[in-house]
This record gives sequence, C-alpha cells and structure tokens, in this order.
Amino acid sequence: MSPTMLEKATRFKELHERDEIFVMPNAWNAGSARFLAAQGFAAIATTSGGVNYSRGRQDYVYEVPAAEMLDEYRQIAEAVDVPVSGDLENGYGEDLETVAETIRQSALCGMVGGSIEDWTGDAAQPLYETSQAVERIAAARAAADACGFPYTLTGRCEIYSFDLPKRFCEAVRRANLYADAGADCIFVPGLNDPDDLRRLVREVDVPISVVAGLGEVVSGEGDPQLSVAQLADIGVRRISTGGSLARACFGLLQRAARELAEEGTFSYTRDAIPDPEINAFFG
Repeated sequence: MSPTMLEKATRFKELHERDEIFVMPNAWNAGSARFLAAQGFAAIATTSGGVNYSRGRQDYVYEVPAAEMLDEYRQIAEAVDVPVSGDLENGYGEDLETVAETIRQSALCGMVGGSIEDWTGDAAQPLYETSQAVERIAAARAAADACGFPYTLTGRCEIYSFDLPKRFCEAVRRANLYADAGADCIFVPGLNDPDDLRRLVREVDVPISVVAGLGEVVSGEGDPQLSVAQLADIGVRRISTGGSLARACFGLLQRAARELAEEGTFSYTRDAIPDPEINAFFG
C-alpha cells in the first residue's frame, strides 16, 4: 500500500529534524523520478530547470506556466512513494495570494514541501525588497499550514546568483528573516565556500540546504564539489542536485550527437542501458 500524504510529509519533516545529512536529488519527469527512487534516496525534489530544458526552454525566466510545471511535478509525485519537494520558483507571481495559491496547488499535486525564492525575474532589480520577500514567505507558510499535513517550506535566497555587495551578510540577514516568517529550511544557491557555509549553519537557526553542481554554472566562482561527508562535517542538513542531473543527461546527448555527426560512430551506446533492462525496470 502506498504511503499517505500525511505519512510522506511526516517522513520528510523528520529528515530535517534529525542530526544527520540527507541527499535529495532532483527529478524532471516521472521516469527520472523512478530511477532516483530505485537508488534508495529518502526523498526527491523537482527541478524547474530540468522541466524547462526537456521542453526546449530557457530556465530562470519562468517560460513554463505554473499549471504546466505543477502538472509535471504531479506526475513525478505519482510515480514514486518517497516524499517529493517542489521547486516552486518565485511562487509564479509577485502578489501574496498567487504565492499562497502555488503552495496550495503544489500540495494538491502531491508535494509535501516546496521552496519559494526571492528572485524577481527582473535582472535590473533581481531580488524582492526584504519586507516584500518576508511577506511572501509568511503567505506561503500560512497556505502550507492549511494543507492538512506538515508541509516543509524552504526559503530560497538567490543573492549568490548575482554580483551584489555584501552577499554573505545579506544572505544571513534574509535567511533569519525567512526563518522567522515560517521557513523550515534555508537554501542559498551558489554559496559554496566551506568557511562561509560553516558560518551560515552557525548563524541561522533552521536547517541549511545546499545544491551540488551549481557554482560554476551560475555564479562564475567555480564549484568546490564538496562531498557529502564534507558537507555533513560542516553541518549542512540537506543536499539537492538542482538541474545538474538533467544537464548531465543533456551533456551525454550532446556528446553522442557530435560523435554521430562528426565521426559517424556509435560508441555512446556502450553507456546506454540495454533495451530489455530498461523495459523491465519500467514494466
């Protein structure tokens, strides 16, 4: 029998409350979700980037409408029995009711958690003004509390995605404000320096989540590729993979296509899962 939403939500909440790190890889469709769940991960996240790429669209500009994105997330949640947390971007709108509605819809689609970021979508003014960003987290928290199960809300501070002054101090300030407004977990994508991560863990009172494979792609600062053991030693509670798994798959596709076009050979097939094996898996 498949677990109920309450059981999955409780399990997900407990993962954040344990004094132990966990890895939550990001799926972009039902097939990738099933592959990840089969490896024994305790929870799975979604990736808006992966969904965008699979539709031939750019990430970070909200090209996929909320309803379409959430429908993909619903298919991910229905494909697995483990808890699923949604990458809800900026809540798909500026006003508080839209943010709240996005949380409600994510719960109806099978999410037991989700993240709301403070990126506006406008490069000229990339982050919401602090008071507005806090109000948006508070609205998300109120909607999450009305879901009927313990919904885990993640507050995302996107300051490391941009060349802004005093990024670490501002990240800590916003993180604590988001936690006070009801965020259960804080995520600062692009903050990868071990010493700064250690300080962030020390200066913020809720669990800290990090993403693997993002630094060199977004911030231009390079990615130290810290291991799970190293991040555990720092005090990080949760690790996600963002769009890196989807990008790795597209990397394989790019290399295979170049081989076909330029060399006329098929060595890429050596890394392909045999047809009977993949059919048996999905069967």
